[in-house]
Amino acid sequence: MTNSSSVIMAGLRKLAPETAHRLTIRALAVGLGPRDRSPEDPILESSVWGRRFPNPVGIAAGFDKNAEAYRAVLRLGFGFAEIGSVTPRPQAGNPKPRLFRLTEDRAVINRMGFNNDGIEAVARRLSNRGVLPGPLGVNLGKNKDSADAAADYVRGVQALARHADYLVVNVSSPNTPGLRTLQGREPLAALIEAVKGARAEACPTVPPPLLVKIAPDLQPEDKADIAAVALASGIDGLIVSNTTLARPASLRGADRGEAGGLSGAPLFQPSTELLAEMYRLTQGRLPLIGVGGIASGADAYAKIRAGASLVQLYSALVFEGPGLVRRIKRELAQNLRRDGFSSLSQAVGAGRR
Repeated sequence: MTNSSSVIMAGLRKLAPETAHRLTIRALAVGLGPRDRSPEDPILESSVWGRRFPNPVGIAAGFDKNAEAYRAVLRLGFGFAEIGSVTPRPQAGNPKPRLFRLTEDRAVINRMGFNNDGIEAVARRLSNRGVLPGPLGVNLGKNKDSADAAADYVRGVQALARHADYLVVNVSSPNTPGLRTLQGREPLAALIEAVKGARAEACPTVPPPLLVKIAPDLQPEDKADIAAVALASGIDGLIVSNTTLARPASLRGADRGEAGGLSGAPLFQPSTELLAEMYRLTQGRLPLIGVGGIASGADAYAKIRAGASLVQLYSALVFEGPGLVRRIKRELAQNLRRDGFSSLSQAVGAGRR
């Protein structure tokens, strides 16, 4: 990280977390963010779902909720970006404060509640997206007061599928009441069927890949059910995982008792274990995106060896700043070459074989 970046990060950390996040998005949106002009290491390039990823490191949903800064995010060096979660109608989310830094733990707790501008505003921002240097994912949610979850996801697909390089059905946020019940075998199968029908109508010739984002707080039978539905329904992948409701005894931050989803370093081990389990249960037949606690190239490499074709991060940026992206890519390439791999794809699931 440069000296100027260090000063900016120190200043942002003195602000309330949500204020700092909002200022960061505004700065990126008007072109004030840094750029990673270094060439991509060819060992990191891969093709997933027939789409080229210049590197496997993406920004997770929740950072650029409203598609305001995705171009600038990709200029930071990310190989792909994911916007959202987006709901059909705009909603304010939960009361503030709702975002908390646990600096001692390199962790974040949030109970944002799908605050976003709604699909119409996001569709307008994506309508002129043009050609991007990496794929753009669109993460869909449901409105808090909606009685018909499937209808909300269908509306999201109808409005946004044509702008997406992949779509994500988010049924795993802990901050929307009842949302995680959609991960059950029958509700999930019915939801996927409805969403696939909408996708076929919206994009009849080249439909974007469809992924489901799952929670880390799953019982063994839940994991088996999700894997079975994923394979039987013909979806294109899973994102493993969202934030956790668990509170490890090791947490030291003053806000560790706040309600919401925990992300960052404490989520790394449980989310990576779940990733490996879902890779096993899906028999390596579905591309997986590994997310949860990544803060180094070694972390990203562990996710890939556990079965991830791609990885995402967000919370670590709060503490490390944008220079982290370049460092992760450099360390990941070094790990791949050290272990004799000539391409990223060769390492996917290597720890499970």
